[in-house]
Amino acid sequence: MKKLSLLAVLMVSVCAGTFAQNHPITAAQKSTAQKVAQAGVPLEDLAPNAPESHTVKSGDTLWAISGLFLKTPWRWPELWGMNLNDVRNPHRIYPGQLLVLEKSNGRARLRMGGILGREGDAPMDTIKVSPRTRTETLADAALPTLSNRYIEPFLSEPVIVDEAALTRTPRIVATQEGRVLLSRGDRAYALGDTATPVMGGKDDSRDFRVFRNVTPLKDPVTGTILGYEAQYVGKARVAHGQTTKETPDKDGKPNVELVPATIDIIGAKEEMRVGDRLLPEPPRQFTNFVPRAPEGQVDGRIVSVYGSAVVNAAQNQVVVIDKGTRDGLQVGHVMAVLKDGARVLDRTTGKPEFIKLPDERNGLLMVFRPFETLSYALILEITDGVKIGDKFTTPK
Repeated sequence: MKKLSLLAVLMVSVCAGTFAQNHPITAAQKSTAQKVAQAGVPLEDLAPNAPESHTVKSGDTLWAISGLFLKTPWRWPELWGMNLNDVRNPHRIYPGQLLVLEKSNGRARLRMGGILGREGDAPMDTIKVSPRTRTETLADAALPTLSNRYIEPFLSEPVIVDEAALTRTPRIVATQEGRVLLSRGDRAYALGDTATPVMGGKDDSRDFRVFRNVTPLKDPVTGTILGYEAQYVGKARVAHGQTTKETPDKDGKPNVELVPATIDIIGAKEEMRVGDRLLPEPPRQFTNFVPRAPEGQVDGRIVSVYGSAVVNAAQNQVVVIDKGTRDGLQVGHVMAVLKDGARVLDRTTGKPEFIKLPDERNGLLMVFRPFETLSYALILEITDGVKIGDKFTTPK
């Protein structure tokens, strides 16, 4: 059996089940791999303590495994290129598989050995296939690229909008029995204008997300408002759609009134109230997070740390950055976080003066939900805390 490459380690989706098998490989990723096919990577690109082998364990993530072998884990296409012609299903790797590092002629290659712990399995690169019954659960055992529990809530909860767009969305206008606060199981009434009615018909979404007041997200340097973050508070489902009713006015002329939709609260992160806004529930996204560096130079700043009580973001926390799709950012782009160099007094000359020390690399973040001018990003690695105003750049 031919050798397999580490592409399997670096291309598994965060989504479980059969979705993990069907994610495409981009043209750019394939091009990079073809350039280094069978060549391996220079030894200097290996992590200082790269192991000779690693047995995949339950609880491993592909980002962590990649970091065992490489100084820069997002450079997975270069390892994929080692055995490009042998890759058939690059999205699968399981606990028990053995990864073996080979070094020769100043280059490093990684291959996959057998599945440890199975009787009769041959060692290293020979995989013995015999006609026996094998079972596999639909809840896929393949490893995730990252610990998706840190990201999954943000794929559906917070949203960045412009203020005008949010004010045009439907709103909760009344509650049953004059209740002030709403929670799961309560019924309320929502109304949109003629352009955005709450219909909930066969061809319309019946499920809505409920949002509250928006928070402006400002450029830390200029103070310019880049967008607004809407606070997610729960979910609602339409029981009866919005309608119109024609009644005569005092002069006997027809007057068309909007009749609110009836909605049921089906999920509550916080208690809801009159005035909260509704946005249609989008289809669930099964996103393949493939960490990689942007092709061009991107520089920006952290504009927000998610969570009102949080000042400094640590590893696995979420931040908002001041770059988005119009700047070329995509899902999976990895950026280096920089710590601003301090201003210190130089006393080594006859005339002491303040000087600014160089910015130092502080960690890595990965974009997982880009909007036009802003993006949500996950802190992958960090040395010191991340705060609003910290810089980021394309990693070297």
